[in-house]
Amino acid sequence: MFGCAGCGAVLTAAVSKVALPVHVVDTHWETLHPPLLEAGSYAVDPARSDAVLLAPGDTRGTRLILERAAGYCMGIDGRDGPNLACVDCDLPVGTRVDDCGCWQVVQLVPEAVVRLPAPPERPVMDWPELLATDALWHRLSKFRDIPAGVTLAHVVVAADGAPVETAPGPVTDLLGRALGALVPTGRPAKRLDLAGPGYGDPTTDLVLVPVHPQTGDIWQPRSGARPVPLDAALWSELAFPPHRTRLPVVGGLPPGTEQDDPLPPHPPCPFEPSPYAFRKTLALMPAPREPWLRALYERAC
Repeated sequence: MFGCAGCGAVLTAAVSKVALPVHVVDTHWETLHPPLLEAGSYAVDPARSDAVLLAPGDTRGTRLILERAAGYCMGIDGRDGPNLACVDCDLPVGTRVDDCGCWQVVQLVPEAVVRLPAPPERPVMDWPELLATDALWHRLSKFRDIPAGVTLAHVVVAADGAPVETAPGPVTDLLGRALGALVPTGRPAKRLDLAGPGYGDPTTDLVLVPVHPQTGDIWQPRSGARPVPLDAALWSELAFPPHRTRLPVVGGLPPGTEQDDPLPPHPPCPFEPSPYAFRKTLALMPAPREPWLRALYERAC
């Protein structure tokens, strides 16, 4: 739990540390977003001077500073600085953001909060446990273009300037078009496939592997292929897509069965990774100092 550095009052529920979601690098403009983090969890964002981020519903004992509650149209965007104060002593302790085009999140001011005694954090699940539960599914899945853009940057860097040949199927659907447009030809191609716990470990040059949602650790292949990190929920969606049957059934339709009245809407255009997430991720990596990658980054801008 986190408390007020001024008076010691409790400011949060008991929360356990998780890896910072990659979705933080981008948003969908003028769209109402869900909380960035699950209830009962927190993450540290090094880009915000190691600020603690948590779901708004996990705050306790705070009040909104109304004169700092400006926003764009549907909420607060944090433009005026810390807008949450401790109820007991009025010390500004955090910033709540929930406007459209923003992830719903509370950012605690590091110097205004202290850690308080709390129950033990949730144990770290191993990969078999994660796969056996719904832990790899989350409500951010409709924003899959953002983690795809992050991973696209990692693939380009890992390929070291070589063309990338994607394995047919979900990997091609996710990154094939973008890689074809970004990476120059003229050199032997490196092959990119999917690998991970419970799925397989192909002997290719590059493999998309999941990032542990609690620890941030990257699953390590044994084949010698170079691992490329991918958001665990998106990886799970590619590796183990939900099974849907089109067979006739008797006695009603089971959950998940597709109906022909109407069929689920198909996207109006092919899937594309977020270009902003791609550029921002690339800019934060040391590799863009290489001339070939700097030129690619400038073209992408």
